[in-house]
Amino acid sequence: MRGSALDRRRARAGRLFVAPNLASILVFLLFPLGFSLYLSFHSWDLFSPPRYIGIDNYRRLVSEDPLFYIALRNTAVFTVLTLVPTIAVSLAVAGLLNRKLRGIGLFRTLAFLPLVASTVAMAVVFRFIFASDDGLANIVLGWIGLGPVPWLTDPHWALVSLSLVTVWKSVPFATVILLAAMQGVPENLYEAAKIDGASAFRRFRSITVPLIRGALSFVLVITIINSVQAFDQAYALTGSNGGPETGTYVLGIMLFQIAFRFYEVGYASALAWVIFAILLAFTVIQQWLARRSEADL
Repeated sequence: MRGSALDRRRARAGRLFVAPNLASILVFLLFPLGFSLYLSFHSWDLFSPPRYIGIDNYRRLVSEDPLFYIALRNTAVFTVLTLVPTIAVSLAVAGLLNRKLRGIGLFRTLAFLPLVASTVAMAVVFRFIFASDDGLANIVLGWIGLGPVPWLTDPHWALVSLSLVTVWKSVPFATVILLAAMQGVPENLYEAAKIDGASAFRRFRSITVPLIRGALSFVLVITIINSVQAFDQAYALTGSNGGPETGTYVLGIMLFQIAFRFYEVGYASALAWVIFAILLAFTVIQQWLARRSEADL
């Protein structure tokens, strides 16, 4: 009897400890998600009562709004321009930082500094760097005999500039994940490969990359999610209109304009759920491909 009473007290104490976290999840996560789904089937301008319109918001988004496809195209291009360099640079940096060299701690500190920088502050700094006339980027290009680049005034270059800023911000986090995975690779595998005459690049390609596939998969998913949801760096770098023209008009900017400039909250909620569906589909497909490749090993 004493044991069962003690078990009940422990279970009650455990529930009391967990209750605040569960309440926070309910209030700050589940309720907003459910309310946004509810609003996506309504027309609401924040002032008048919500009016039920069924799936008209989704129909309008897919069949009547050309800006949606412009934002979708820009987001897809931006994601590719961000994803490929982030994975490549992070792998290279993590491989270099994983080596036992003198002063490697200093290089690790320098490589991880962008991780603690504010995204908005970083974008503002890059706005000055990419200035057309006296920006640091064009000054450096002038030193090597190249003409000035319209980083933020040409629609195509603006999206490239946004991708460069995002890569600079994303690489440290991806490097941390990949470096942690690399440090878990058994050292005896490298020693055996060295005895067999494998070069450093061959050891990296044939041992390191296959054994950190899980971390690579995680970095891939997180980078795609962050790219599709990008807003703050685009807002700080090129403004709230997604300019120049529609060069940086990504889904995050479109969502902001619909919700907080035009006050079409129901329509913005429908767009948010479409973005969620896109990310969910990408994540499920990527996880399926990752499990399939692991099964083939």
